[in-house]
Amino acid sequence: MRRRIRIIKTGPQALVQDLGRPGNAHLGVPPSGALDQESLKLANRLVGNAESAAGLELLLGGLVLEADTSCTIAVTGPPTELRVDGRLADSHQPVHLKPRQTLEIGTPQTGLRTYLALSGGVDVPQELGSRSTDLLSGIGPEPLRDNDVLQLGTPKPARGADVVPPHRALQTLVIPIRLGPRDDWFEDAETQLRQGEWTVSDRSNRVGARLNGTKLNRRDGEIPSEGMITGAVQVPPDGQPVVFLNDHPTTGGYPVIGVVDGDHLRFLGQARPGTTVIFRPVG
Repeated sequence: MRRRIRIIKTGPQALVQDLGRPGNAHLGVPPSGALDQESLKLANRLVGNAESAAGLELLLGGLVLEADTSCTIAVTGPPTELRVDGRLADSHQPVHLKPRQTLEIGTPQTGLRTYLALSGGVDVPQELGSRSTDLLSGIGPEPLRDNDVLQLGTPKPARGADVVPPHRALQTLVIPIRLGPRDDWFEDAETQLRQGEWTVSDRSNRVGARLNGTKLNRRDGEIPSEGMITGAVQVPPDGQPVVFLNDHPTTGGYPVIGVVDGDHLRFLGQARPGTTVIFRPVG
């Protein structure tokens, strides 16, 4: 018998995500995958899945589901209230659901995105080696809708830590950035970045974190379209930087002043509008 869950309510946005499909830029396909991969990996470990198993990425929580089968779940990311059949449960540890029980996931206390792992993983078809939803190219499963039914894979016995402390999203992010390849388009790019300060815009999404604040002074004009990587900080003519995240386009025509290390992108993926961003040039 197939193991399934039914989505009663999605909340603002619910996406199937795993660790993505890197290595397909030559096809025009971004890497996609969970924006906070460490949180997804942790959730999978708590329920006994491989770290690469597909789970759900939830924007500002709000998901309600009904289990059609016995399963173990874990919710990670920022601190979040859970309820099973109306009774409080804890995030960041395994929670057992019996058939017909309902799980409700609240809004995270800080940050943007929580991650739900289910024992056996979400079993949707792979495309280019991944089950991730790519909002830019449309590859992978569509964003979840109310009353969707998801199939689960075969569970394995859970092992390792059975409870971990949640992390809180910071109100000020200090982000290391390596200059180039187009820092020569900016007058003293390192000083401009070091002395500037920005806040995360409400226009940010999985494609990129848009920043508002200090104008970066650059040359007029555009460059021929060239390849873009995750973490590239592109600067359009208005001087307000955009940090490319997992669903970014693979080419672009604005100069890239620098690149954010991948280990720090998860913090931008959790940054709510108004979060302060300070760049620290390195290398």
